Amino acid sequence: MAVVLSIDAGTTGVRAFVIDERGTPVDVAYREFPQYFPQPGWVEHDANEILDAVRATLAEVVARLDPALGAIAAIGITNQRETLVAWSRSTGQPLYRALVWQDRRTAEVCDALTARGALDRVRAVTGLVLDPYFTATKLGWLLSSGAVAASDDLAVGTVDSWLLWHLTGGAVHATDVSNASRTLLCDIGARTWSSEMADVFGVADAFGALPEVRPSSGRFGVTVDGNGVPAGIPVSGIAGDQQAALFGQACFEPGMTKNTYGTGSFVLMNVGPSLPAPVEGLLTTVAWELSDGSVAYALEGAIFVTGAAIQWL
Repeated sequence: MAVVLSIDAGTTGVRAFVIDERGTPVDVAYREFPQYFPQPGWVEHDANEILDAVRATLAEVVARLDPALGAIAAIGITNQRETLVAWSRSTGQPLYRALVWQDRRTAEVCDALTARGALDRVRAVTGLVLDPYFTATKLGWLLSSGAVAASDDLAVGTVDSWLLWHLTGGAVHATDVSNASRTLLCDIGARTWSSEMADVFGVADAFGALPEVRPSSGRFGVTVDGNGVPAGIPVSGIAGDQQAALFGQACFEPGMTKNTYGTGSFVLMNVGPSLPAPVEGLLTTVAWELSDGSVAYALEGAIFVTGAAIQWL
């Protein structure tokens, strides 16, 4: 017998689940972490507070783990998408607060790119639209503001990359294709980083700081001590939270659709293995790529603030 640990690193809190061989959750721990609003429209997280919440929830469920359930076979990560973390490879410490997907500080940058006529090409390559919601303009802001500097020591990525780096003791700097496809820097047809988009968004100097893009399933690395779990456990799956929900709701066939109500509300529809043409009013995203090479794309409709508004009220 064996169990799997699942990390759900959301926008307002972290959950760690223990899941048995039948796919049934048997234990869960939860920790909230704060959001910071230094100016109107700016939303930030302390990446260390996210990491601390992950370690604390993992340690809690591991401490309660019934030996009769068996050993821990693997860890999976799902995470808030688009949020950008920048850190030092040499120290492992954040270089600035994480810029959250809700952050709007780069709205004028997106408007300027739209005015320059960049939208059609951006949509064709990335499946996304020019909006501060996505990651690329956040990275551009960190570089242009002087908050971080491009160097061999710089590492940047979404929250999954930040967690994977620390779970593996800095041995692995990687992300999965579902998270990469939310950055405005990924060619979703080729499922690799796009140097063209790096030029468009003025982040070419930091291109080498991006994580390696890998399939959503397969071994990313193994844990080291100090993370709330024993050393040597493989991290064997990563997916952005909405794509993970699509997979978790067993939407494996084209046309199958899910709607999730959380901090925001997100409708995703599996559209199969072929990249569709852009659809007005919807985003195109990589749903997943499995270790056997099979790929699914999705169309997405999003409302950015639902549960977050209720929490604020």
